[in-house]
Amino acid sequence: MLVLDANDAGRLADFWSAALRYDRQEALGPFEILTPPDGSEAPALLIQRVDDPKLGKNRMHVDLHVPDAESEAARLIGLGAKRLGAGRLGEIQWIVMTDPEGNEFDIGWD
Repeated sequence: MLVLDANDAGRLADFWSAALRYDRQEALGPFEILTPPDGSEAPALLIQRVDDPKLGKNRMHVDLHVPDAESEAARLIGLGAKRLGAGRLGEIQWIVMTDPEGNEFDIGWD
């Protein structure tokens, strides 16, 4: 399971459930629980409400690998993400994004 702090756990649960195509479970107090589709071995995501704001760059981030990164970036922008830039290391390329609360993640492609 991965855990993500959020000021508005419901808002981030809306975003990440759509972004990852995860199922949103019933909230438990300050926790929103997202689970992968049936049959997937991907980790669940727990989004917990916290009062403290995000203060700097994430120490860990999610990399999403998709066949068409530009289309996926456009889809996620429509869900509330922001595009920050792009990176490249040899043949590896990615788009740097943030979720609606500013948590960084990358979209990569092969």
